Amino acid sequence: MVPDPPKATRKIRADSARNRERLLAAAAEVFRAADGSASLEAVARKAGVGIGTLYRHFPTREALFEAVYRREVGELARLAETLAAREPPLPALRLWLREEVRLVATKRGMLTALALAVDSGSELYAFSFTELTRAVGMLLHRCVEAGEIRGDIGPEDLLQTLVGLCLMAKEPDWEGNVVRLMDVFVDGMRAGARRPDEGGDDG
Repeated sequence: MVPDPPKATRKIRADSARNRERLLAAAAEVFRAADGSASLEAVARKAGVGIGTLYRHFPTREALFEAVYRREVGELARLAETLAAREPPLPALRLWLREEVRLVATKRGMLTALALAVDSGSELYAFSFTELTRAVGMLLHRCVEAGEIRGDIGPEDLLQTLVGLCLMAKEPDWEGNVVRLMDVFVDGMRAGARRPDEGGDDG
């Protein structure tokens, strides 16, 4: 039987885990507010740790960027499940899309250094594509089943529309504008929706 590690070791591990989470949260904020040239020193200051602590967790800028992106994607996937349990179908979809805009805002700040995130052949791209299409696909399915939106729009269609709007936006307050346009797009998806109690054509 392997003995439990001493309390001092457990405390070090707990402190290390907390520092890592603080760094990831701080980095997401810094990258959202700045471009890919944001310094790692700014991230460390935001997290309230030394630069040496940052490098122990993330030895390169790319490693930090990738960790931030994976964290944000994972949170979005979990958010879809939470919203599905708490909100009606259409409001849940709208809320999730607004959070996806925030993720793209973070990613835009990292594109100059995190080339693998936009490489369609990368493992990171495959991870994010799988997680995000699964999440939004589940929310879309609930809306279709409830008769809130039409059934010929797939999760890939919705994500491509959102990312396209984000990448085309140039104005300083572009996030709010993209959220507004996505609301308009979702409203358009409601045209042709079939309520559950509506039958098909009798011919």
